[in-house]
Amino acid sequence: MLKFIKNWMLPLAMITGAVTYPISGKLSILTPYLIFFMLLLTFCKLSPREIRFHPAHGKLLFVQIGGALLAYAACYKIDPVIAQGAMICVLAPTATAAAVITGMLGGSVAFLTSYLLFCNIAVALAVPVLFPLIGSYTEMPFIDSVIFICSQVGPILILPLVLAWVIRYGIPKLHERIIRIHQLSFYLWAVALIIVTGRTVKFLVEQNNADYFIEIGCAVVALIICCGQFLLGRKIGRKYGDPVSSGQGLGQKNTILAIWMAQVYLNPISSVAPAAYVLWQNIINSYQLWLRGRKAITKQE
Repeated sequence: MLKFIKNWMLPLAMITGAVTYPISGKLSILTPYLIFFMLLLTFCKLSPREIRFHPAHGKLLFVQIGGALLAYAACYKIDPVIAQGAMICVLAPTATAAAVITGMLGGSVAFLTSYLLFCNIAVALAVPVLFPLIGSYTEMPFIDSVIFICSQVGPILILPLVLAWVIRYGIPKLHERIIRIHQLSFYLWAVALIIVTGRTVKFLVEQNNADYFIEIGCAVVALIICCGQFLLGRKIGRKYGDPVSSGQGLGQKNTILAIWMAQVYLNPISSVAPAAYVLWQNIINSYQLWLRGRKAITKQE
């Protein structure tokens, strides 16, 4: 039964969030705390000695930041809200679960976990600058907007890393206990997914003058970007003999964080894009895992 729940956690969480949106949609205040603790559990497993900057990391970061600007510019003429959704789908950092999928696909977990750290720092620095530039918090002076968003996003992405290493070297017994329960992040992720799905559905149901062109456009753009990032990541990684790790690093996103940032700092409708990205990236990952399993069976035969 437990294995069944784990295998179907994604659709179960999203269905639960959608069905209970009048309640779950009101719990969005918990989202940043859930993200914080998920990252804390992930970073507690990451030893500073394991961190290595690889040339591929630099290329992936360039694509992630530069690609976010390019996606926004490319979609702006279609619609500014779709452009925001496109940007957040590219800019969002790598998912904490990406290391698990990378290992299952035969990639380098060490490479991926190092990139997870680097891209979280990069996003923490980029978001406070990019969001005010595209019109977020336009009623505030640019510098004030940067400081405000930095004070909100920075702690969520950076403090878990600092706290994890303080615990590792300052409170080793607590660190050992956290390592034992690192799988808790999976369940925190499920709770967070229920909440952000509930908030997205609540917004869509209660919105006035619904514009389905924008919402469908966000979902379609998210599909194109998702496929593009997986393919481009694999192309970059292929030059270094590890297409899997780079593909997962660029393609598998922390959609919980992306949806939360879109709902809080951008037009809330733009959160449809990262919400759709959840489905697209998991379909791609499921296909990759199925394909690898099929190849393994073929070799045995």
